[in-house]
Amino acid sequence: MKKLLLSSIALGAVIVFSGVANAQIKLGVAGPITGANAAFGAQLKNGTEQAVEDINAAGGILGQKLVLSVGDDVGDPKQGVSVANKFVGDGIKWVVGHFNSGVVMPASEVYAENGILMISPSATNPKITERGLWNTFRVCGRDDQQGEVAAAYIAKNFKDKKIAVIHDKTTYGQGLADETRKGLVKAGIKDVLYEGVNAGEKDFSALISKIKSVGADYVYWGGLHTEGGLIVRQMRDQGVKAVLISGDGITTDEFATIGGPGVEGTLMTFPPDPQKRPEAAAIVKKFEAKKFKPEAYTLYSYAAVQVMAEGAKRANSVDPKKVAAALAGGAPVKTVIGDLAFDKKGDITRPDYTMYTWKKGADGKITYVEN
Repeated sequence: MKKLLLSSIALGAVIVFSGVANAQIKLGVAGPITGANAAFGAQLKNGTEQAVEDINAAGGILGQKLVLSVGDDVGDPKQGVSVANKFVGDGIKWVVGHFNSGVVMPASEVYAENGILMISPSATNPKITERGLWNTFRVCGRDDQQGEVAAAYIAKNFKDKKIAVIHDKTTYGQGLADETRKGLVKAGIKDVLYEGVNAGEKDFSALISKIKSVGADYVYWGGLHTEGGLIVRQMRDQGVKAVLISGDGITTDEFATIGGPGVEGTLMTFPPDPQKRPEAAAIVKKFEAKKFKPEAYTLYSYAAVQVMAEGAKRANSVDPKKVAAALAGGAPVKTVIGDLAFDKKGDITRPDYTMYTWKKGADGKITYVEN
C-alpha cells in the first residue's frame, strides 16, 4: 500500500512539473493580413513573429514559451471585432495589434471586457487611449502630435501657398487631417479645400478637378498609401503638380509602386527611422537574411512584444491585468526602437515625429528619406 502511495505521489509530481515545462503564453497578432493594406499587415505579422522566435530561443518569459496566432481583420472594424472574439474563444491573453485606429477602437473594448492586454504598434488616433481602458497601450505616437508637426512644417515652409486638406473619412485618416488642420488654423493658414473621399475608392477624377480648380500647391492627405498613391498618379495624369503631404499611413514602399514617378517629392511625417537605431541593428540583419525589409511598423511590432515580456517580468506574472499595471506609469522598457515608458493612459512618453521626403535612390527606386 505504501509503495502504491509513493508511486502515486511520484506520478503527480511528474504531471505537475510537466505542466510547468509545457506552460504556454498565448499571443495574438492582428491586422490587415490581406486586402488593400496587406503591406502593413505583413509588417505587424513579421515583426511579432521575429520577436516571438527570439524570446522563445532565449528561454521564453518566466519559463513559459510564447505561442502565436494570427488574425486577419482586412482593415475592417467589423472583421476586427470577429478576430477579437475568436482570440477570446482561443484563450489568447496578449494581443499585438490592430493596425487601423478604426479597428482598434471596437476590438480593444472586446479585449478589455475579456481580460486581454492589447498593444498597438501603429494606431494613432488620440481617442484610443482617452477612454480609460485598463488594457490598451501603443508604442507609437498620436495624431494630435503628428498633426502638430505637419502643421508647423507647412507653416514654416509654405505659409503663402495654397493648401488643400483631403481625408478618407476613417477614424485614422479624418482624425489626422483634422489635427493637422487645427494646427494650420492656429498658424493663420486657411485651407482652400477640405474634402472627404471613400476608403477603397479608385477613381478620383472629381476630387482632382476640385484640386485643380482651387489651384492648390500642396495637398495634405489623411489616409493610407493605396488611395494616396492613386491620388498622386491621377493628379499627374491630369497635369496637376501639387505636392502631396501625408502621415505615417503611407509608410511603405508600395506607395511609390502605386503612385509612380509622381510621388517623388512627397512629404511625410513618421518617427525617426527605427531601422537605423543601434538597438535594432542585429534584428534588422535577421530580417534582411529573410529578404524582408523591416520598414515602418515592423520593429514597432517587435517592440510591443518586448514591452509585454518586460511587463510580465516586473509583475512576476503573465496575467494581463498585472502586466498592464506594471507598465502603466512605470520605468522605461528597453526595446529595439529605444527606451519606452508609458503614462497612465497607455501612451508613450516619447513622441518624436519628424519629416521625410520621398526621393529616388541610386538604384532608381523611390523611397522615403528622413530630412
